[in-house]
Amino acid sequence: MAREVDAEALEAAGDVQLVDVRTTEERAAGRIPTDTAHIPFEELLARAGELDRGRQIVFYCRVGERSAAAADAFAASGFDAVSLAGGIVAWQESGRPVEGEVGQPSGLPPR
Repeated sequence: MAREVDAEALEAAGDVQLVDVRTTEERAAGRIPTDTAHIPFEELLARAGELDRGRQIVFYCRVGERSAAAADAFAASGFDAVSLAGGIVAWQESGRPVEGEVGQPSGLPPR
């Protein structure tokens, strides 16, 4: 099971790589307003070279399922990788800011 950090721990964290693994459509619906990389889940393997092995990676998605899978895979490959517990939905529900609205984009199944 992937290691997780909650919204409070993420805010307190130092120099981490925050990576949004949602689709382009989901990201357009809202995102965490920081310097966040966007690498859709389906592209992670091919784009792994864009990530810095020397810094912790915090993956996030809508509710934490895809980001947990990403964190598990990258941790198994030697990265210091964790998942944002509850995803951007939990981030927003904890009162933290988002750019845009996080609602489910139309036409996409819930994740």
